[in-house]
Amino acid sequence: MTHKPVSPILTGLLFAISWASASVAGKFGLFSVEPLVLFNIRFLGAGGILLAYVYLVERSRLPSGAEWKQLTLFGAFNTTLYLGIFVFALHFISPGITTLAIALNPLFISIFSALWMKRKVLAREWLSIALGIGGVIVASYPLLKTSHASPTGMILLGFSMIAYSLGAVYYASVNWKLSRTSINAWQVLIGGLLLIPFTVVMHEKENHFDLRFWLSLAWLIFPVSILAVQLWLRLLKSDAVKASLWLYLCPVFGFLYAAILLGEPITLYTLFGTALVMTALYIGQRKKV
Repeated sequence: MTHKPVSPILTGLLFAISWASASVAGKFGLFSVEPLVLFNIRFLGAGGILLAYVYLVERSRLPSGAEWKQLTLFGAFNTTLYLGIFVFALHFISPGITTLAIALNPLFISIFSALWMKRKVLAREWLSIALGIGGVIVASYPLLKTSHASPTGMILLGFSMIAYSLGAVYYASVNWKLSRTSINAWQVLIGGLLLIPFTVVMHEKENHFDLRFWLSLAWLIFPVSILAVQLWLRLLKSDAVKASLWLYLCPVFGFLYAAILLGEPITLYTLFGTALVMTALYIGQRKKV
């Protein structure tokens, strides 16, 4: 019996819904512990759980030869450098700015795909990227009005986004022989291990491992680091540029979660920005006729 493949649109929606929940889950966890402590335990926990599944259930083989280098590079870009620099940048900028910066990832991914993979980005995809960035700017406008940023913070944030985008393009460029679950398991574990020095150096305050921390951690491990990343890898392997456009929905869902769980307001800016994002996705994801 053959299984019908999951629609890319359904995969993209599930990815955005799951990935966007990290922002609210993380806010709860950060009431208890430092950002990098939360991230480090999350990645090491997710890596351990996934590796147990890979070798006890899937019965997959261990990586060999050049695969270790590939996994380390992917983990370094996708996890360590991205989040390590991102958290450091937060010392110089306010969180509202980061929403806008994350919206630049599809632009970076498209540029790197064109340069690295010789993948021509179509005119309608550039239009989709422009509309998506515009939509996130509009939806984030109430946050941006009260935000602040220093040149140092903006440079660091830019390097963080570049690291994540390079990781996405690198993953799409490699002819992987390992299963998707095995790749995710090793990259998140290696990324977590490489993140430990950042966590030690940037330690500033006491951490409290209370119930709120453990509930936040559980959500960040299962729906985010396991489910969302598995879906992201599936999207990337199909088409990195098209996959990146789903990132525009993440701030939109993030605002929705914040409204429901944290009581933050949904404004006309949010609605209009969402309409622009949905238009961008429609243009970027529709098949050429």
